[in-house]
Amino acid sequence: MGDLHVVAAIIVANGKVLACRRASHKASGGLWEFPGGKVEVGERPTRALERELFEELGIKVKPTWAFDESSTRVDDNLTVLLECLVVPVEKIFPVVSSDHDDFTWLSPGEMMSLNWATPDLPAVNKLATMTTFTSLASSTASLQPIMKRE
Repeated sequence: MGDLHVVAAIIVANGKVLACRRASHKASGGLWEFPGGKVEVGERPTRALERELFEELGIKVKPTWAFDESSTRVDDNLTVLLECLVVPVEKIFPVVSSDHDDFTWLSPGEMMSLNWATPDLPAVNKLATMTTFTSLASSTASLQPIMKRE
């Protein structure tokens, strides 16, 4: 199968990030992930994320920062390139999704309490080392502007 380019949102509100559990009828059902999806051929990652978040969660947002990019081999035939982009929102909101059956908002100390999908683990591990998520909602030296990636 080869490589799969995926983009995911680290949605930040009130010092917490959103985690979504894949519905049992979906691939990787029961595992937790950041919401997002496949980047289509010729599509920019930011546009793909905007599209996916509208399709999955019914929200319109603008990604602001590139947080993490990693390649993870998930089996003998597939490597997932996952770009995680920060999406700050004003407040925690109720979540309804076409692809997920459970949701939770996590602080840094809670990040490792879930059974995460393998491609999300590099970003999860990075988030778990933070003392607060406040800096994710603003520009900091450790975050790369999205414009640099496109």
